[in-house]
Amino acid sequence: MRSGFARPIPKRASSRDFVYSGRVEMVVWAIPALTVILLGGVAWIGSHRLDPAAPVPGTGSPVRIQAVSLDWKWLFIYPDQRIATVNTLTVPAGAELNFQLTSSSVMNVFFIPQLGSMIYTMNGMVTKLNLRADNEGKLQGLSAHFSGDGFPDMMFDVNVISPLAFPDWVASTAKSDAVLNEESYKKLMQQGIERGRPTYRLEDPRLFDLIATQHIPPGPGPELLSDAGRPHSGGHDAR
Repeated sequence: MRSGFARPIPKRASSRDFVYSGRVEMVVWAIPALTVILLGGVAWIGSHRLDPAAPVPGTGSPVRIQAVSLDWKWLFIYPDQRIATVNTLTVPAGAELNFQLTSSSVMNVFFIPQLGSMIYTMNGMVTKLNLRADNEGKLQGLSAHFSGDGFPDMMFDVNVISPLAFPDWVASTAKSDAVLNEESYKKLMQQGIERGRPTYRLEDPRLFDLIATQHIPPGPGPELLSDAGRPHSGGHDAR
């Protein structure tokens, strides 16, 4: 026989029954906060280590090189040595290489895969890149950004030579009959593929600054050399 007394119904907990715990809240928020701090620290340190302009210590005196991407060739200016080359870059092994880069017309990308470098060149702007080639030999540089019909041929040789041989190369290059100045640069910047490896005596070491600041007007950019990429009008109905 059932008792006449009913069981009490449990009272539902309300928000007023909870007690604040600082320890629990600290644990709950500490885990995501520490995760964010850890990942942010790794990204901060890694991005600064991979900064293209970060110093790359080397042996001997650093070599300053100013690179200009043309349509469709590369101009390398050695302002301290008063020389310049086209489609060939000669550097001493082990030395710190300080690059300043700009473009004569459209945006391009300077890339030497064996040295792990890739950086944009833009008209009216100067980007910086520090590199070092440890071993003597011949490397291949290229453009990594499409810039018109001559893009596949926009490559350059990288000759890494002994530090003792570098002054001799500079001396022999300085004897070139060709002179690079504002007038000859304007002829060089005209659209075209350079099959040779011309060298120049640099007349004005401020030439790169004149290019980068657009005191020398930029080129019009690449134009189509063939009809392959031109739109055709009056096409036939393909249906």
